[in-house]
Amino acid sequence: MHLQVLSSGSQGNCTLVRAGNTNLLVDAGLTIRELGNRFEKAGFLPRGLHHILVTHGHLDHARSSGILGKRHAHLTVHCCERLMGNRALLRAKRLQKLNVGAQMEIGVPGRDAELSYTAVKIPHDADPTVAFVLEHAGRRAVILTDMGRPAKRETAPLHDPHLLVLEFNHDESMLREGGDPPKLKQRILGNGGHLSNDQASEVLRDLAGPNLHTLVLAHLSQRNNTPELAIAAAHGTLSELGLGHVEVLVALQDEIGPNLEV
Repeated sequence: MHLQVLSSGSQGNCTLVRAGNTNLLVDAGLTIRELGNRFEKAGFLPRGLHHILVTHGHLDHARSSGILGKRHAHLTVHCCERLMGNRALLRAKRLQKLNVGAQMEIGVPGRDAELSYTAVKIPHDADPTVAFVLEHAGRRAVILTDMGRPAKRETAPLHDPHLLVLEFNHDESMLREGGDPPKLKQRILGNGGHLSNDQASEVLRDLAGPNLHTLVLAHLSQRNNTPELAIAAAHGTLSELGLGHVEVLVALQDEIGPNLEV
């Protein structure tokens, strides 16, 4: 299984996963034109997509999922039932309700399933919002962004992935002292907002296990965080856990990331 972040941040989120013959996106939050540009840079043809998994209904995660689902009739868009009436998803020809907490088997249409995913509900102000566990051939990847607060009980099923994509959204001091409107600051800092570097480190302590080899820091704020601050927080936590060997990468808004082997 391979995972490649095509975009990560408030302007659009999208991750390409390739497992055997099965290709899927987790979120499709870019415009359809920009998605095409990212696919081209990744050497991937969109007609090769089989599934889209949608974490929640905010446009920076769901924007082009319905358009892709309309253009490619074989493609199934998986989302929580409440999102099936979302304008960004309505145009998809094949919508599949995902069952939170249940392991779902998927693959190339007409062939045996070769990949499983589990949706895990997390706190965010777009309800419902889920994180995903993806499993293939004994390998396990977790994608967790857009989370308002650490929630150890809720995230327990996400423990011990080989590869973890985890939100490190903001540095709390930068956010509080920055120029964002007070209501926006309150939202980001609230229980339905986004994880600070310190909160993300707390989540990392809960999720990291002996199998972890790669950590991707995702959804960094361009105004209220820096890669250096996020990396320092992640490295500090990994060192505390005896996992200093784990590779730490930063997912970017404007560039695709490397094609990572899970």
